[in-house]
Parts: sequence; C-alpha cells; structure tokens
Amino acid sequence: MSAPAPTTSTSAATRIVIAGAGPAARALVRQLDQGRFDGSITVLSNRDDAPEELLELALLPQVSVRFGQPASHIDADNRTVATADGMEFAYDQLVIATGSAPVAAPVEGAAQCLSYSTIDDATRIAERVQEVTRELGRRPLGILVGTGAAAGQAEAVLRAKGVRPVRTTARPAAVVPGTSTFGLAASAVVFEDGSSMSGDLVVLAEDRVSCDGLAASAGLRTAATGGIVISQDFRTSVPGIWAIGDAAAFDGVRLGLLVAAASAAGACATQLLTAASAAAHSPEASRETAAAVPSLVPSFQAAA
Repeated sequence: MSAPAPTTSTSAATRIVIAGAGPAARALVRQLDQGRFDGSITVLSNRDDAPEELLELALLPQVSVRFGQPASHIDADNRTVATADGMEFAYDQLVIATGSAPVAAPVEGAAQCLSYSTIDDATRIAERVQEVTRELGRRPLGILVGTGAAAGQAEAVLRAKGVRPVRTTARPAAVVPGTSTFGLAASAVVFEDGSSMSGDLVVLAEDRVSCDGLAASAGLRTAATGGIVISQDFRTSVPGIWAIGDAAAFDGVRLGLLVAAASAAGACATQLLTAASAAAHSPEASRETAAAVPSLVPSFQAAA
C-alpha cells in the first residue's frame, strides 16, 4: 500500500504512543514519517537489544524508541501508558501492536525450516520455494505441519508455487536437518512415536494467540478466540486507542491472517494523520479521532 498523503497540518503537541515494536509497529512509524507527521511518536519495545530496523527509526527526529520498556498498563481515562519499569507516557492516540505468540513451545529444530503465521510470510516462502525448485530441478515435496487458517493459507501458497504439500495435523517432536545447500536445512519431521515424514522442505504453520492482555486489562473489547476487536478502520472499543498487526482481530480472525502489516499500517497512519490534523484545528478534537473518516480498508475478507 502506498504511503499516506503528505500533510503539514498536524499539531506538534499531538502525541502518539505505540505499544510494541514488531513489523506492524515499525511500518506504522515509517508511514507516519512519510506522511510528514510532526508530533511525537514513542515506541515502547519489549526488546532489550537494539536491532538495526529499530535503530533506524530511533534516528528520526520525532521518534523515541524505549528499548526494554514494554507497556504494562493503560489508563484510558487519563490517556497514559505505564511501562514495566514504572515509566509513564501520556498520549493523544495510542496504537497497540503487541503481536502474537505461539500456543505451544517451539518444535526442536524449528529454526531450520520455514514458518507461516501471517500473510507477510507468503512472500518469503515463495522466494525460498523458487530456490529449492532451481536446485532440485523438479517440483518440490513439502511437509506442512499445522491446522486452522494459517495452515490453510500456507498450503494455498505452496500449491500456487508448485510445491506438492503433504499436510500433517500431528505435531512433530523434532525437525530433522537435511543436506541442502540453499539455506533450508530441514527436510523431515519426526514424531513422538518414532515415525517420520520426509520431503524437500518443511513448513510449520502452528496456532498462535494474539497478545491482547494489555488491552483486556484496560477494558478494551477482545474476541472470544483472542485478539483486540477492531473495526475496519482499526479503531478499538475505546476512543483514542487503535490496534494493528497480530494483536488485533477482525470478525474473530487474527489480523495478520487478513491484512499485510504494511497495508494495515498505511491505513491506520492515514487515520492518525487525519485525527492529528483535526486536533490542530480544534483542541476539543484531540479527545476524539475523526469519526467521520471513511474506512480505508473496504473489506478484510477480500485480503484473506
């Protein structure tokens, strides 16, 4: 999705706090920067390290990245966010992008194979499949592990790229290293009973759950299956609070399975820029979020 239309009408007093520092959060910061947002952006990261992609954002003049300071409490009435170490940050608009987590512990050797958890993984898997196909000189055989929507999407991606997928719903005990020269060292899985399945590549598409505890504790509406309930314009049930990425759910489905992180970030950024522009013209608008702005995502279902 293209960047939001540039605007110069935002107020320097507008404060945006982003809880989370994953792909969706980073994409949102980039979109706001491209949209010439001139307020302040505070990113609350649960990572103690400083990866390159976050350091690049921290160099932007309006951005403050708080490493190792994850959000721990939201006071929606006073519009403040507290971190695990006791720091408190005031906001005009809050975006929750805390992502998701695996339901089960990682399979032994999982780092040696491909994984599918969101739509964004499709491109990476497609690129690797091309490498495998070139090396083998034939149509690859893929072992796909998983159930549910993620596994269904992963199977569709593999079939579209010429892979013959063999799907198992039984969780393996380990992924077996192979001898490939193209970077994917996994070609088989072994189960608890000692049985195994072999192929040319292994894809794990296991269940994940949205990290929505922060939102639930603040009284935001959450889905029965997990995830912060949002409308098509990424608003939550509480004014001034938005959610993007895998922390959110639309119609009961984890958002990462419906919309690419960059697309969600672009649409949400446009809403935030509009709200900031409205606040610049009216102090009263800083407590609202431009409710008249039309949805920028016509249909999540079309993206699935």
